[in-house]
Amino acid sequence: MKKYHTVVIGAGIAGMETAINLGNQGYKVLLVEKEASIGGNMIALSKVFPTLDCSSCITTPKMSEASHHDNIEIMTYTKAISVIKEGPEFNVKLNKKPRYVDEKTCIGCKKCEEVCPVYAKHEFERETGSRKAICIPYTTAIPQIAVLDPDTCMQCGKCYDACPTEPKSIVFDQEAVELEVKASSVVMSTGFTLTAKDRKKEYINGSEKNIITAFQMERLLAPSGPFGSVMRPSDGKAPENVAFVLCAHSRDRSIGVPYCSRVCCMYSIKQAMLLSGALPLCDITLYYMDIRAFGKGYEQFYRNAEAMGIKFIKAKVAKMSEDKDGIVEMKIEEIESTGAPVSVKHDLVIMANGILPGAEPGKMASINTDEYGFISQEKMKYDPTATNIDGIYFSGTAAGPKDIVDTIAEAGAAAMKAANYITHGAGK
Repeated sequence: MKKYHTVVIGAGIAGMETAINLGNQGYKVLLVEKEASIGGNMIALSKVFPTLDCSSCITTPKMSEASHHDNIEIMTYTKAISVIKEGPEFNVKLNKKPRYVDEKTCIGCKKCEEVCPVYAKHEFERETGSRKAICIPYTTAIPQIAVLDPDTCMQCGKCYDACPTEPKSIVFDQEAVELEVKASSVVMSTGFTLTAKDRKKEYINGSEKNIITAFQMERLLAPSGPFGSVMRPSDGKAPENVAFVLCAHSRDRSIGVPYCSRVCCMYSIKQAMLLSGALPLCDITLYYMDIRAFGKGYEQFYRNAEAMGIKFIKAKVAKMSEDKDGIVEMKIEEIESTGAPVSVKHDLVIMANGILPGAEPGKMASINTDEYGFISQEKMKYDPTATNIDGIYFSGTAAGPKDIVDTIAEAGAAAMKAANYITHGAGK
């Protein structure tokens, strides 16, 4: 059984930063990622607030550093099943899903993707674009290894015939592999997911096309996005009147997300500013309950958006519906005026989705979680990355919503705690 100093579960910005910190200290790290590429959610963003730096320009160097680091081994398309403490060390069980492509022989030439006749919704583009049934997950994916989707593949064999390697990299009968490794410490960097588009039935019931999620807007705004410009999903036209609905899926007990997701205000303001730059003639309105601009430079970022002409209306959005022409009608209650319900119409509406845990760390490792599934911060004031089990630590949004700055800082703290446990805790 192979042994590592640390197993880091999750290879988003938190997991990569943790692994790199440990690797630079000489520790052997296994970086486990359930998706087909490392990079997590951050690689899919357009820009970051409040600096509006390119998100990909920050993330891809980290991805490259982690993948080329002598002390870091990366295992993608792999899910951590259980983490069991045995004495001072940990037994980590993993399930490596089949790519139906041999990782050792695939050269990332994309010839299989070019000849594949089947198109499907693209998960990385949050279903705003399309992909082939066999493809490399996205342009800057690491590793550059194709993945075949058995649910959409018609098994025509064209990808197999086009594959230039010998032996062929396409393996139609590949199966999942169960693995076990030993580790002196474990860091949970399991990240987050956003609430489902239809979580609140008053906002969407499945047929609406011009009510989209925050992540879909990120991909429409991104230079590497599916269309190269912002357009309405229903007809491909550039929107002229856009609304952002803040707290669409947060601070709402009726859908089980009563907490503030922290970053929704800021990412919505960022998207509004980028949209204003992309479509200067577009009218943009943000409907909010409270603006929570809590970080360094965040308040000024908010004020800059106001100065650009972006409208901020303090209101509760009660209901949304879309007519046959794709126009979205919203019933709102303006809090700072009469409070009477009014109806407004917009070409395109973006919902500020709430943040949910990206995995179930409590079931995976028997560590304490809160009522929403986030890892409990047992010693928040003096040991902020610790769990109730010595040797298991966390970083990033595994413990709750937070921005990128706090995530990276926490990753460094988790790496320090893991290194300290390896040196002074495990087996000492």
